Amino acid sequence: MNQALLIIDAQQDLIEGSEVETAVFNNKQLITHINLVIEKARKANVPVVFVRDLDIADGKGKGFQVHEGINIPANAKFFDKTATNSFHGTGLLDHLHSQAVNHIAIMGCATQYCIDSAVRTATINGFDVTLVGDGHSTTDSDILSAKQIIRHHNKTLHGHYNVEHFSIVRQAEEDVFTPTHDSYR
Repeated sequence: MNQALLIIDAQQDLIEGSEVETAVFNNKQLITHINLVIEKARKANVPVVFVRDLDIADGKGKGFQVHEGINIPANAKFFDKTATNSFHGTGLLDHLHSQAVNHIAIMGCATQYCIDSAVRTATINGFDVTLVGDGHSTTDSDILSAKQIIRHHNKTLHGHYNVEHFSIVRQAEEDVFTPTHDSYR
């Protein structure tokens, strides 16, 4: 099985906040969990792919970069996006297909936007997905707290399917690179 760890919008200003961005919920825990799963990926020889949003910090400077607390592997791949969907106009899909990836673990920000769209898009493009349930975050909305948004998406996306492929939610401490999708089919 070929796998990839996809970390979306784990950028300095998005995680820590800035004059225009509010810090995401539980950001210290988010960084800890991202680093934990990156280390698991390293041990399992799973490539790590980062997607960065060009809207963050106007696509430049320290605020645009992956958060300084995240242990970026030397061989990590990077894609920059302009849309909410990480697959739109980035070359990400072609890259994953060229590596014959069939399972993606997904982490990052923001839950109800880029994480949700990546999980759903991946399942319709031939990938099983493990969403790391304690490895994505967001900010409060006018209606729901960030904690409620995260819980809602973990519940909604666990078992989300598009006929052949689907997503499950597991926690960072679990062995996310030993997919259990077949036990649900």
